[in-house]
Amino acid sequence: MSEPLAERMRPRTLDEYIGQKHLVGEGAVLRNMIDTGRISSFILWGPPGVGKTTLAQIIANCLDTPFFTLSAVTSGVKEVREVIEKARNNRFFSSASPILFIDEIHRFSKSQQDSLLGAVERGIVTLIGATTENPSFEVIRPLLSRCQLYILKPLEKEDLLELVHRAVETDVELKERNITLKESGALLRYSGGDARKLLNILQLVVESESGKDVTITDALVKSRLQQNPLAYDKDGEMHYDIISAFIKSIRGSDPDAALYWMARMIEGGEDPQFIARRLVISAAEDIGLANPNALLLANAAFDAVMKLGWPEGRIPLAEACIYLATSPKSNSAYNGINSAIQLVRETGNLPVPLHLRNAPTKLMADIGYHDGYLYPHDYPGNFTPQRYLPDGVACQRLWHAQHSPLEEKQYQNMVRLWGERYK
Repeated sequence: MSEPLAERMRPRTLDEYIGQKHLVGEGAVLRNMIDTGRISSFILWGPPGVGKTTLAQIIANCLDTPFFTLSAVTSGVKEVREVIEKARNNRFFSSASPILFIDEIHRFSKSQQDSLLGAVERGIVTLIGATTENPSFEVIRPLLSRCQLYILKPLEKEDLLELVHRAVETDVELKERNITLKESGALLRYSGGDARKLLNILQLVVESESGKDVTITDALVKSRLQQNPLAYDKDGEMHYDIISAFIKSIRGSDPDAALYWMARMIEGGEDPQFIARRLVISAAEDIGLANPNALLLANAAFDAVMKLGWPEGRIPLAEACIYLATSPKSNSAYNGINSAIQLVRETGNLPVPLHLRNAPTKLMADIGYHDGYLYPHDYPGNFTPQRYLPDGVACQRLWHAQHSPLEEKQYQNMVRLWGERYK
C-alpha cells in the first residue's frame, strides 16, 4: 500500500516549502537560522497542516546536528529524560547542541515541561516545539521565556493552488492520471488553509474516479466528501468556525444556539478546558460590567470541569453557557483597556504627577514627591476631585459606560463625583 499523498508531497528542502514567507522567505528569521546553522530554541504555533512538523524535519535535513523527536501524545517524563541523556552523550560528536523536536508540546504536562527546563537552560538540547494551542496557556512560563515564538499562518489561496498543481504534475501516482482542475472553490474552502487536509481531499476525489481522466469541479468535491463538511474536526477549519459560532451566539444572547454549538464541540471530542477557557474570555469581553457575576460563574465552571472531569463537566459548562448567553452585554471594559493601551503607545513615557508619587526618603519629600496629594478617605463620601492622569492627557476619557442597568448605576456615580467630565 502506497503512502498517503500528503506524506509523498512533504517538502524536503526550504525551496520546496510552500507558505510562511514571513519566517522562511529570503532574509526571514528562520531562513537565516538555517542558512547560518545556528539554531536557538523556539516554538512554532499555528493551526494544523501549515508546515510546523515539516519545517522541523527540513531543519534536521539541512543541519549536520543530531536530531531527536518526541510526541507529547506518547511520551512521558521517562522518555524525555532518556532523550536528554542521549543528547548529552551526542555532544561529543558535534559542536552544536542536538535538536529536540516535540510535536504537540501543548499536551505535555507541567512535570514533563519542567523536565526539559534544565537541558534547554544549559544548552544540552536546542528545543523546537510545535503546537496548535496558544502557548501562553499551554506552555509553562519558564520554558516559554527560554524560547522564541514564531506564528505560522493558514496557507493562502495562492499557496494552496500551487500545492495542488505541484501534486498533480509531480506526484508519482497523480501524474499518471489526466487531471484537470476546472474549479477549485470547494477544494480550498473545505481545506481551510490546511495543506494536509487539501491533499487528503484531492487524493480522495481522484481515487474515487474510475477512469484515467479526472475533471475536478466543486460539485464533484462536494459529492465525494458527503458528510465531511458537517463533521467537527477539532484539528481543522471546522474547529475555528464552530468556536466562532459559539462565541457569537453567546454575544448575541441566544442560549439555544450557544448550547447547540457547544454540543457540537463536545461530540467532536474538543478539550473541555478549551471550551471553559472560551467561556471565561466571553464573560470578560462580552458581558463585562453589565453583569460582573458572569466572570465569577465562568471561572467557577472552569474549576468545576477540572475537579469533576468528563462527562459530568458538561453540566457546569452548560450552566455557564446559558448564564452568559442570557446575561446583559457590555464590552466597555474591553474597549476601555484597548483605548488605554493605544493611548500609552501614542503618548510615550509621561511622568507620574509629583503629588501621586511616594516619598519614602526626606530628599524625595523635599523635592515635592507626594506634596499636595489629597487622601480621599479624609473627605465626605470618601472622594475629593484631584488629577490622577499625567500632564498632556489629564482630560482623556478611556472608559465609556454602555448603560446596562448595573453599569448605569456605575456611570451615574461617576457623574455625581466628577460632574461634566463624565457627561
